[in-house]
Amino acid sequence: MTTRDPRAPLLAGLARLIADETRAACLLALLDGRAWTAGELARHAGVAASTLSEHLGKLVAGGMLTEERQGRHRYVRLADARVAQLVEDLAAQVAPADAAGPRTLRESSAGAAMARGRTCYDHLAGRLGIAVTDALTARGLLVQDTGFALTDAGLGWFADTGIALDRGSRRPLARACLDWTERRPHLAGVAGAALCRHALGTGWCERVGSGRAVRVTAAGRRALGELLGIDGAALR
Repeated sequence: MTTRDPRAPLLAGLARLIADETRAACLLALLDGRAWTAGELARHAGVAASTLSEHLGKLVAGGMLTEERQGRHRYVRLADARVAQLVEDLAAQVAPADAAGPRTLRESSAGAAMARGRTCYDHLAGRLGIAVTDALTARGLLVQDTGFALTDAGLGWFADTGIALDRGSRRPLARACLDWTERRPHLAGVAGAALCRHALGTGWCERVGSGRAVRVTAAGRRALGELLGIDGAALR
């Protein structure tokens, strides 16, 4: 007689939560790391507000989203970095080439912007994220031999650059996250989040519109060139 793994029903329940196109669209949108109103998500998913509210209720009850209310508005965001990692890892299994191509010039431009640079929950992704990861590795600040890890020189680089690392966090200091457009891992974890936060806070990067896409500013190209030797032309 076999004993069923007690995690089986939990895994099945999680799969049911994600196995709905509307809920999947909401989870992917929330990978920008920000809080969205129910109305914004309803418009993004192309469904009625009442329909979206039911879906959000299931995601909140399932522990994938957290919510808060401000006046008449209901805001939701991904529950934590673990949920973001799960969604991004699953999305990375679907190659862009497997999906239908962009139907309009606007979709094509948006896709190009996302591939060039974007936030992946709370860290940098796309060609920008890969360029930063490669530069850190080439300078011996990050090693990728058996998973991502900052070297002593890497810890010193973050400190010298003025990027504070939360060493008491339960999250890994450095973690590899598979980039779904580049098909290579970029830097995530505490270090990836701190670097992204610093880049946006100092104006090295700025958001493009209301989505996840980001672009490197002139100041960012200078800073990343001086600090990591990244060719500015590669960041345009």
